[in-house]
Amino acid sequence: MKLKKNHNLTHKIWSYLILFSLTILTFLWLFQVIFLDTYYEHAKVKDMKQIATQIQKNYKSVNFEEIMDHITFDKGVCIEVVKSGNPFYSSNSYSRGCLDSSSITYAYQKDFISSGENSKSYKIVNQRFQNKTLVQALKLDLDTFIFINVSLEPLGWATNILANQLVYVTVLVLALSLLIGYFISKRISRPIIGLNEAAKQLTQGNFSVSFDTVSDIEEMNQLTETLNHMRIELSKTEELRRDLLANVSHDLKTPLTMIKAYAEMIKDFSYQDEEKRNSHLNTIMEETDRLNLLVNDILELSKMQAGVENLCMETFDLHIFIQSILQRFSYLQDYQLIYTNKKEIFVKADKKRIEQVLYNLISNAITHIGEDKQILINVVEKETTILVEIIDYGKGISKEKLDYIWDRYYKIDKNYNRESNSTGIGLSIVKSIMEQHKMPYGVTSIKEKGTTFYFELEKA
Repeated sequence: MKLKKNHNLTHKIWSYLILFSLTILTFLWLFQVIFLDTYYEHAKVKDMKQIATQIQKNYKSVNFEEIMDHITFDKGVCIEVVKSGNPFYSSNSYSRGCLDSSSITYAYQKDFISSGENSKSYKIVNQRFQNKTLVQALKLDLDTFIFINVSLEPLGWATNILANQLVYVTVLVLALSLLIGYFISKRISRPIIGLNEAAKQLTQGNFSVSFDTVSDIEEMNQLTETLNHMRIELSKTEELRRDLLANVSHDLKTPLTMIKAYAEMIKDFSYQDEEKRNSHLNTIMEETDRLNLLVNDILELSKMQAGVENLCMETFDLHIFIQSILQRFSYLQDYQLIYTNKKEIFVKADKKRIEQVLYNLISNAITHIGEDKQILINVVEKETTILVEIIDYGKGISKEKLDYIWDRYYKIDKNYNRESNSTGIGLSIVKSIMEQHKMPYGVTSIKEKGTTFYFELEKA
């Protein structure tokens, strides 16, 4: 298949402007030269009908003849009124188109009078001047008829003058179009070419490039702002991608290495020592669980973000639900998980998903707990929703980092600590679940005073 040849923007703009100029010139030649005679005749016919209407309105006027004189002089036409077969009024001294009373062309009068029609048009040849003449015949009453005629002057000489003039106009317009088109195309394409060059650098991974094209075209400036915003977001994404690869590699490589190392130790050294063998096997199982947790979190987040699983909405008691989740953390004897609510609170949500939300937020709070080792789970009943808050009194989060904590694998502390058992995906899972529920969620934090994560559920 033959590929269509592409042209650059400058060439396109230039070509379109030239094409536009040629189109305008073509119409100018058509209407000013080729169709001039046709248009001229059409205009004369229209004028004759307007004159006939004007005469018809003033027929009963006392100064009818004076009005006829004015019309013939003003419009350059000839008028003859025939009453009872005899000339009643005639004006034939103002125009070259007036017909000679002795001409055989007056046969059209007999034709119209005998036709019984109210109006009729004729195109005849004036024998006196050998030029075409338009005649508009009109019946005023039973025995009064009026004939208006005007000469169709030959326009050959006028057409030749216009044609000669249009030759110069055509050459001038094309020359100006070429010149102006060149500068306009350069002016419009220059900022686009600059943006394109900067975009090429961006595709090569140069996120320091700046889209700083300044133009007097509003859409061009909007495009520049959009590209700059895209560059900033891409640089953030690239940084998160590098962190993700580093963290995932660390999370996967470390347990796999330890599993292999301890398996070799069992094979070579501790297979006969029950105590050491059990210790090594426990380590292998712990690392396998850590690896399994990471893989499950990644799969869970991918499914939610892909929207392949629908919510299973049900009504349940949030009070009992929170108590059951807190029981899972009872092994943390050095920590205080404070929950003061005592009454039933029924909500409508996907119970399994909200369990993930609450578990991840409490786990996150434990990771960043303060020296007091206290975490507060607070429930506030609103008009139509239930607000759940998970509060810790740790180091807090700076304002510039709050917008990024929901991103996958974003870590507030870049000094990654795998002892926290965090996969770095928990808050991303919380975000996806709450967005599926279409319910509010968020975080507030004060440095060195603590952080509050919150979400709302629909009241049942």
